[in-house]
Amino acid sequence: MPVPVQLYVYDLSNGMARQMSAQLTGRQIDGIWHTSIVVFGHEIFYGQGISLTQPGKSHHGAPLRIVDMGETSVDERAFTEYLSGLRNTYTADKYHLLDFNCNSFTNDCIGFLTGGSIPDYIKDLPSDFLSTPFGAALRPTIDRMFRGPGPSGISTPPPDMSAAASPNPALAASLLQAVAARAAASSPGASTPQGYLPTPAPTSPSTPLPATSSLTGQLHVSTNPASFHSLLRTHRAVIAFFTSATCGPCRMIAPVFEELAKTKSRSEGGVAFTKIDLSVGMGHAVASEWDVQVTPTFIFYIDGKKTHEMKGVNAPELRTQIDLLLYEAFPPHPHTRLSLPAIESISLKPILFTQVPALDTAISKLVGFIDGASSWTGSLAKAETKQVLLQAVLPYFKARFATPPRTVKAPLDRWTAVTSVLTSNLSTSELFPLVDLWRLALLDETASAWCTTADTSSSPINIILTKVSTTANTAPRNYILTSLRMLSNAFQSPILARRLLLTARDNITSFLVTSLLHDDASVRTAAASLSFNIAAMLQKRRSEHIGASRSDGEEVQEDADWEVELTSAIIEAIEREKSNEEIVHRLSACLALLLRLSPYTESQLTPLLEVLQARNILEGKLEKGGCGEAGVVKKEVRKLIQEIAEKLCP
Repeated sequence: MPVPVQLYVYDLSNGMARQMSAQLTGRQIDGIWHTSIVVFGHEIFYGQGISLTQPGKSHHGAPLRIVDMGETSVDERAFTEYLSGLRNTYTADKYHLLDFNCNSFTNDCIGFLTGGSIPDYIKDLPSDFLSTPFGAALRPTIDRMFRGPGPSGISTPPPDMSAAASPNPALAASLLQAVAARAAASSPGASTPQGYLPTPAPTSPSTPLPATSSLTGQLHVSTNPASFHSLLRTHRAVIAFFTSATCGPCRMIAPVFEELAKTKSRSEGGVAFTKIDLSVGMGHAVASEWDVQVTPTFIFYIDGKKTHEMKGVNAPELRTQIDLLLYEAFPPHPHTRLSLPAIESISLKPILFTQVPALDTAISKLVGFIDGASSWTGSLAKAETKQVLLQAVLPYFKARFATPPRTVKAPLDRWTAVTSVLTSNLSTSELFPLVDLWRLALLDETASAWCTTADTSSSPINIILTKVSTTANTAPRNYILTSLRMLSNAFQSPILARRLLLTARDNITSFLVTSLLHDDASVRTAAASLSFNIAAMLQKRRSEHIGASRSDGEEVQEDADWEVELTSAIIEAIEREKSNEEIVHRLSACLALLLRLSPYTESQLTPLLEVLQARNILEGKLEKGGCGEAGVVKKEVRKLIQEIAEKLCP
């Protein structure tokens, strides 16, 4: 009779991840997921080895949610035997918070019992986390915690951990330590499954562990046909190492395979390296399916289809075959074959607007506009609004931009409330001093972190952007100009910039496209600067993920329609710009970065460039009257435009 199978899901952070993840990582993470499998009246999980308890009675308490995984026709005895076969694989010393954890174990069990897998949002959490700057910075710390435990079993992160990647290192350290402690703890009263042999003793803490497996890490373990087929479905390229515990040659080649998994998995997207031990679980069934009769055997797959097989110990040949597989699965972008010295010399640092206005004058203007408002609504009265501006906001800016600067806590809670009230009661012609002050504030890491963590509806940047979007046709020059400069300064913080392009991309793009064609040269310059910052951010991501088959984590997703729209707007703006060489320079650099390494070069952008006659437009800027009387004059700008026209345009 079929037996129901359930997945118990817990949050190791006890809600802290949901509350603080955006502040720490720049992306929203709803939980640090721990899972266990419930079947045959028991809850089974992996931490200090494989443990069994009554459902809901582990040290994690009641599950956050219960997911119905279907039914199994496997009987309890067969499942117990399967677990017994895993005892040397899922040992306490091999546990790793990111690479080899409870979710690795439950995914294997679900595959064995039902042929399915655990939900993607659980499987993908480690790679999502590691794709953030904060996660990448924490990776060495987490590795030390699980590769070299102290007396308590968990190492203490060094004091300077993540200081460059998190706005709150102490909070990050506290959260990580709490999560790690809960993850690795054992449950009082937990036992090993009936008929299952005790877990072998852990190895010495001083002995570095080999690369272990994970769902999203460097090296996977496949203990049954279902988990292996799941790997083939979810990865463009798979390299499978069929081995066994008693195979001497396997032990010789294993370090080479593990090192290749470490280096190639990090540099290629959609690549999985997996070990199938014929003596573990149903590894023999996986081997039988692919007619593997000797170990070591390596089989290479693209899109789930076998492309090559290699037997025996030959490290150079293994490296060659893996490189050939990755080249076939991820052919290099055509632009990587081009010599583009002018484009490659473009600095990817964001263009920022740092000039400090007369602070007393700016605040006085706002106070005057408040006094002149004929009506007033909102959570703050006029008097309270003015008090915050005069007694909190103004002193903060004066201290920050004093010589030398003084440290004063930014009044971000009250100032955000003031921003909401002012945008509701003042016209756009009266709001430009407020926007200009936020422009300056975004140069402060504390303020940019605040904007990153704020809800979309309460974020001061989104409040200002919504105001300009709803009045785009009537907004005065000063409001448009200061808003563009504020958005440009947001790109000083990569985390804030990503958040904006994820939550407000359509509004930003609409505002930007209109501003690129504005009558005022200062507005066009600011719009060109913001365009460049967006393109530079995309270029950084592409350079770091050359060959990736899909976007990662919180990074801004590539979007063909959006890039076509932005590219079209840039080309039109270049064509119309007849007088300002600096604007042409910034727009040309932006166009180069949008085109360079774009995944839509052949399918979308090349046909677009041909239809728009982009090459003729660019070359026209170099001729008399194309930009000023003599055309573009600066030598470096001419070289850049020529290179784009000749090498990136059809």
